Amino acid sequence: MPNTTESMNAVDDVPDLRLPPPAALPRGSLLDALPEGWAELLAERAAAEGLDVLGPGGLVAEFTTHLLEAALRAELTDHVGYEPHAPDGRGSGNSRNGSYAKTVHSDTGDLRIDVPRDRNGTLEPQIVPKGTTMIGGLDERIIKLYASGVTTRDIAKFLREQYGVEISADFVSRVTDSVLGEMKAWQSRPLDRVYPVLFIDAIHLKVRDGTVRNKAAYLAVGIDIDGRKHVLGIWMPTDGQLSEGATFWANVLSELRNRGVEDVLITCCDGLKGLPEAIRATWSNTVVQTCVVHLIRASMRYVSWKDRKAVAAMLRPIYTAVNEDAALQALGDLEQAHGAKYPALIASWTNAWDEFCPFLAYPPEVRKVIYTTNLIEGINRALRKVIKNRGAFPNDQAAKKLLYLAIRELSTNRRGTSGTGTWGWTAALNALEIHFPGRLTAS
Repeated sequence: MPNTTESMNAVDDVPDLRLPPPAALPRGSLLDALPEGWAELLAERAAAEGLDVLGPGGLVAEFTTHLLEAALRAELTDHVGYEPHAPDGRGSGNSRNGSYAKTVHSDTGDLRIDVPRDRNGTLEPQIVPKGTTMIGGLDERIIKLYASGVTTRDIAKFLREQYGVEISADFVSRVTDSVLGEMKAWQSRPLDRVYPVLFIDAIHLKVRDGTVRNKAAYLAVGIDIDGRKHVLGIWMPTDGQLSEGATFWANVLSELRNRGVEDVLITCCDGLKGLPEAIRATWSNTVVQTCVVHLIRASMRYVSWKDRKAVAAMLRPIYTAVNEDAALQALGDLEQAHGAKYPALIASWTNAWDEFCPFLAYPPEVRKVIYTTNLIEGINRALRKVIKNRGAFPNDQAAKKLLYLAIRELSTNRRGTSGTGTWGWTAALNALEIHFPGRLTAS
């Protein structure tokens, strides 16, 4: 015969885990309303049974499973309007109809939960919505890893090893596909009426389209009137569309105009074929400015190492000249000294002169802003870090998705959607107002 006294004492040692009525709960953490010692009790029992606290199948996972199931049952009770086994359910028009098993992925591992259902099938669970297979922010964690350049296979491996979550690389890809709608809205969002400076540049990546080939993804970065920099969009030529052609650029710039950009004062680019003509056709008063640093690098490719220091010293008076006449004089000096040996060096400058010389008309405050497309190249460097682990993207959409997520992550790290500031912008803005009177403030 069992010892009744010992049995009663054992029961008395177990805290009453029932919560007081909602009206009696204090403000603050809901768990604070539980009797003292409940957590210790669970931990002791887990230790006695050899159950891990964390990890797949551990105490936290089991506790989460029971908590989710209890919350789902409460949702069903609220939906049908009566407690389990209550006579009120008779003839109510809807009734409980058992449950079905479902596996959800979480940061505590894979959880197997029983989801209750009603006979009419009208219950829409909020705790674990229909179609949901991930909870606890695990999907956002996957997206963040993906945006950092981790491949889908490595993400699946990491989650399996760290959290006991069994998912495939294809599943990871489908999770990241959840941002496609967000990306589409971002690509078509309304833009400012005027951007004082617009930078356009390309980043090259590999896309597997029957055969693996290099493709260019073009980015436009605008500096707004407050000096904040924003990525305005990503564009990739479609199949059969000529990359860097006038038609392609006309479509890109027309899209920017349709999104609200009525005027751009200066557009900085790197000799992209067809772009200057498309810019002037879209915004007739826009000044097209070639990237000075790109021009220097391109011309120096034709110079041998032993002459580079001397040539670089003679290039400096060209791009730091006070006006075009002084720059032409410096270019003549360079041609006289090195033109016979390096004719392509001189040709690089003469061919780009029409897009270079507007730079010479601006004061130092503006020159510092438009001297180089390094602003957008800094973004490109961050994007290259993300794509360097990729062999080739399966299609253009996959490439644009990763670039968008990387840009979103970059924006979050750099003061959010407001963009980042531009050094010396106030002085540059005043100079731009003098050079382009009324265009910054026109309604």
